[in-house]
Amino acid sequence: MGSSDVDFFIHSYYEFKLFGVTLSINTTMVTTVIVCLILLALILFARHEIMKDYDEPNVVQNVVEMIVEKMDAMVVSNMGIHAKKYLNYVEALMAFIFLSNISGLFGLRPPTADFGTTFGLALITFVMIEYAWIKTKGFGIIKDLLDPFPVFLPINIISEFATPVSMSLRLFGNVTAGTIMLGLWYALMPWFTKIGIPAFLHAYFDFFSGAIQTYVFGMLTMVFISNRYD
Repeated sequence: MGSSDVDFFIHSYYEFKLFGVTLSINTTMVTTVIVCLILLALILFARHEIMKDYDEPNVVQNVVEMIVEKMDAMVVSNMGIHAKKYLNYVEALMAFIFLSNISGLFGLRPPTADFGTTFGLALITFVMIEYAWIKTKGFGIIKDLLDPFPVFLPINIISEFATPVSMSLRLFGNVTAGTIMLGLWYALMPWFTKIGIPAFLHAYFDFFSGAIQTYVFGMLTMVFISNRYD
C-alpha cells in the first residue's frame, strides 16, 4: 500500500450549474447533513422519552437533564446576566461541533475538517460579537477602535477581523491534523498495525481532541461575546 492510497481529501459527488456557476455536492455537505440528522434524531428521541408518562424519571431523562444543567451552568458562569440570550445558540453550536468532530469514529470525514465549515461557524459567532458590541456601545465603538491612540485604528480593525479567522483556523487545524494522521496510518502502515491500535488513535484524535476543541470554541464564543458587554 503506497502513498497513492492515502485518502483524507474532500471529494465531489455531483456537479451541476446554477446561473452559469458550477457547483458541487461534496463530502463536507453530505457529512454535515448526516450530522444534522443524527443531532435531530437524538433531540426527538430525548423529547419522546421525556414526554412519556413515567411515575419516576427514566434514564434518558436523567441523562438529558444532567447534560442540559451542566451546559446551562457553564454558559451562566461565563456570561453572567447575559447568558439567557445566548444559551440556545452556544449549546446548539457546541452540540453540532462535538458531533462533527467525533463523526470520524463512524467512518465519516468530519465536517469541521473543512475550513469552509469552521469559518462559517466562526462568522456566525463574529456577527453576534459585533452585534453585542454595537448594541452596548452604539457609536462608542468608534472610540474603542481609536484607543489608545488614533494611529492604532488600522491595527484595531485588523484585530477585530482576525477573531473569526483565528477561531476557525484553530478548530480546522486540529480536526484536520487528526484526519490526516489517521488517513496516513490506515494507508501506509502494515495490516497487523490496523488491528486494535486505530481504536486508541480514534479515541484520542476523534473523541478526546474533538471534545477539547468543542470546549475551546464554545469558551471563546462565550468570552468574546460577554466581553462586549463590559
